[in-house]
Amino acid sequence: MFLLFFILWIIFNGQLTLEIALFGIAISAAMYWFICKFFDYSLKRELLNIKLAGYVIKYLYVLVVEIIKANLQVIGMIGSSKYELEPALVTFHVDLKTESARVLLANSITLTPGTITVALDGDEYMVHCLDKSLGAGIDKSVFVEMLTKMEEVAADYIKEVPEC
Repeated sequence: MFLLFFILWIIFNGQLTLEIALFGIAISAAMYWFICKFFDYSLKRELLNIKLAGYVIKYLYVLVVEIIKANLQVIGMIGSSKYELEPALVTFHVDLKTESARVLLANSITLTPGTITVALDGDEYMVHCLDKSLGAGIDKSVFVEMLTKMEEVAADYIKEVPEC
């Protein structure tokens, strides 16, 4: 974060001189101290975010691919005269440990066409599906696998890296 503050300082100044660089270092250090002190930020958290960045990018890619696939599937269902839609409410449990991962899963399900997360209570999800076939295997989806992996990486990292 310190480096990001410093780079932004240089970009906003539009030039790089010794004076601007020294002031930038001082101001960036002060801002970094401020967020560490008052926003519960730490170097450990910053390193964890960097470590998880690849997983997040992969998750976003998979989400976009799944949205496109679901769009095509829903268009096929709606456009087909021989396909009879059978809406369904699917309830399932997922063993995600963090609330943010559970909410991210619920939002990912809702963003995918043909499914809407109706309720999230702890680790229990209730999802409305346009057709019952869309709810098949939703509790073992690629989203659940990726979020579980991200939680494992974060838990392992927290165990092995001491607080700064």
